[in-house]
Amino acid sequence: MSALSHSHLNSSTFVLTGVPGLENYSLWLSIPFSSIYAMVFLGNCMILHVIRTEPSLHQPMFYFLAMLSLTDLCMWLSTVNTVLGVLYGFMQEISLDFCIAQSYFIHGLSFMESSVLLAMAFDRYIAICNPLRYSSILTNDNIMKIGVAILCRSFSFISPAIIRLKFLKYCRPHILSHSFCLHQDLLRLACSDIRFNSIYALVLVITNLLLDAVLILISYIMILHTVLAIASREERMKSLQTCVSHICAVLVFYIPIIGLTMVHRFGKHLSPLVHVLMGNIYILFPPLMNPIIYSIKTHQIRRKVQRLFSLKAV
Repeated sequence: MSALSHSHLNSSTFVLTGVPGLENYSLWLSIPFSSIYAMVFLGNCMILHVIRTEPSLHQPMFYFLAMLSLTDLCMWLSTVNTVLGVLYGFMQEISLDFCIAQSYFIHGLSFMESSVLLAMAFDRYIAICNPLRYSSILTNDNIMKIGVAILCRSFSFISPAIIRLKFLKYCRPHILSHSFCLHQDLLRLACSDIRFNSIYALVLVITNLLLDAVLILISYIMILHTVLAIASREERMKSLQTCVSHICAVLVFYIPIIGLTMVHRFGKHLSPLVHVLMGNIYILFPPLMNPIIYSIKTHQIRRKVQRLFSLKAV
């Protein structure tokens, strides 16, 4: 490992890390990882297919769900080549340019998923707290504008920090903590002044992920206040049922991202295996779980999926 570290000090390539301590079992590990990636691809494609082909699902709530599935598919596309490449043994290194591009898409897509979850919370807030204006507020034009705003917000603001990675000097051993590139991982290897990147990244996290989480929480406080004012217990339960899938999706997204942030910030003494595990959970858990959550908890989706499989069985 020492010779490998010295050989990459002046190189423009970076070594990808598989699963530390289990390098001899990479081919065996590739089986569950390949299965997970296949499930992510098929599950999100199924959600998109059902929404596209079923006219009754052409509603704001399901348009936002389609955005979520599309984001998860893009995350799958951004990481599948390096994660599986390392496990199958045909990709051990990555160039700086490729690494920077991958980190741009991974972080941009994370911000995008957070923004889509916020838009879905707004959808539930309008549907429950202001149902008479729902169709006039969430028109197709407004949904398209929200989609464009999410795209611009997610990928434009991170550009300065990501572009600056290209101009940093990397004099520490070029060994990444994961089988994919993250902004904070590249900063760890840099010996240039990284204060701008560190401060800018913190501001982005606060103004994107943290702000989105706070706004989602506020929206649910207002939803709960409205629901508790409903006289009928049955109507209260019916209103809350429409939010269960979204609440699960929010937890599935934010818990791994908080865990990974804590590990990177305070877990320098932890085993590399913990870093790799948290990184893979952050990348794979939300795209894997979202189609499952919405297929089980949303009866419109569940009914269409069941019909789709029954037609295929016939």
